[in-house]
Amino acid sequence: MTETVTLPFPSLMKKAARGEDGEGSLQVQLDPSVKIGTAKVFAIYGKGGIGKSTTSSNLSAAFSMMGKRVLQIGCDPKHDSTFTLTKKMLPTVIDVLETVDFHAEELRVEDFVFPGYNGVMCVEAGGPPAGTGCGGYVVGQTVKLLKEHHLLEDTDVVIFDVLGDVVCGGFAAPLQHADRAMIVTANDFDSIFAMNRIVQAIGAKAKNYNVRLGGVIANRSAATDQIDKYTAKIGLELAAHFPDLDVIRRSRLKKSVLFEMETSPELEAVKREYMRLAANLWLGGKEYSAVPMKDRDIFDLLGFD
Repeated sequence: MTETVTLPFPSLMKKAARGEDGEGSLQVQLDPSVKIGTAKVFAIYGKGGIGKSTTSSNLSAAFSMMGKRVLQIGCDPKHDSTFTLTKKMLPTVIDVLETVDFHAEELRVEDFVFPGYNGVMCVEAGGPPAGTGCGGYVVGQTVKLLKEHHLLEDTDVVIFDVLGDVVCGGFAAPLQHADRAMIVTANDFDSIFAMNRIVQAIGAKAKNYNVRLGGVIANRSAATDQIDKYTAKIGLELAAHFPDLDVIRRSRLKKSVLFEMETSPELEAVKREYMRLAANLWLGGKEYSAVPMKDRDIFDLLGFD
């Protein structure tokens, strides 16, 4: 028997079903009328603080350098996904909805969509007030607004930059829209441990949606030996590798994407890697059916002899 649950966020009242989208779980269900359309959609996940927003924004910039029409959607209440693209902190969709008492029909496109580097369109979904609702509904409302204003019809690539390593139904919601989910990780135990949980979440969503695991992005790491141990064990591969360069740290402080920073041989190599990753993802890239490990098995696997 299906149990329905109404979540306590009055502006976004919809229903979720228990047990239909993940065994024994409460999941946010995709409204069949709210589909993104023909754009290629990528969801970027990873441990909190691992550099997902840096990766997402530079990947958006790389797609734009290929001549693609790009939309980046930040899915973190901190709304800091897109500031290197726009040079400012954007108001969130929830912020602007509150200004019109949640009458979405009163909003204009320029109220919640902002132009960024090389024409990348930027949206910060935000989140519900603490303790009052589910982030998945915010993602759904954002996509609905974009469709109502016909913005998705003129988009080639959509990138969801998703909050931390949260894998609840709410913040797994972008997986219902995505073609590929990419995991950003560093070459350390905590990042890989978080990645394993995300692999599990992606596998659960792949049973009912079109999303597939598209590989691993090693970030802030000189070596990848621990990542390689894990990916070889579960059937994954690296899609890209970005070292821990000071210019990347400084790009955040300068509120700039890497394509705007002063050139150097090291930076040129990183920019080429972003362009290579964007080109591979545009062509479809690989898809993986990785099998996550038990927590204890990861503990035993990683480390030095």
